[in-house]
Amino acid sequence: MAEISTIARPYAKGLFQALEDRHASIEECKAVLKTLENISTVIKTPEFSQLFGDPRLLPSQMIDLIKSALAGEEIQKEVSNLLTVVLDNGRIEAWSEIVNDFRTLINDAEGIAEVHIETAFGMTDDEVQSLLKALAHRFPNKKLVSDVTVNPELIGGVRIRVGDQVLDGSISARLEAMKTALTA
Repeated sequence: MAEISTIARPYAKGLFQALEDRHASIEECKAVLKTLENISTVIKTPEFSQLFGDPRLLPSQMIDLIKSALAGEEIQKEVSNLLTVVLDNGRIEAWSEIVNDFRTLINDAEGIAEVHIETAFGMTDDEVQSLLKALAHRFPNKKLVSDVTVNPELIGGVRIRVGDQVLDGSISARLEAMKTALTA
């Protein structure tokens, strides 16, 4: 995961920089993000996954296939250039992470921090808002936007991820720490 993230970050930053250099608005950046997400949906299909392993297909042919799968949707010049570079470098496996990193760059520009909350059991809206309020002091000048997923493997407690920071108060993490301490 860290390797893919390391590969993806320069591509996302390069795309964001290219858009900044032409003074693209946040709305234009969001339109580019939507195109990236649509391409991601296409390349995740089993049919395309098989094609990426075919050495007979040139990157330009792959781009044509992706464009045709998008059914005439406009692909911005910067996205087309990014897709060409990613395919030429054989890094298409990093596409989803490129999209995530690009989304993070847009959020940073808007002062938004995504809060990913994992719990063993569902949370009410009031509980989520209370948690976000408690996190607000750790992320000043950021608007916190949350998504909550239920992960029964946590057993209990909560795991929160904001950017690169992880706050793990789950029972499974505590058990793992005890296991490590006892076997050391």
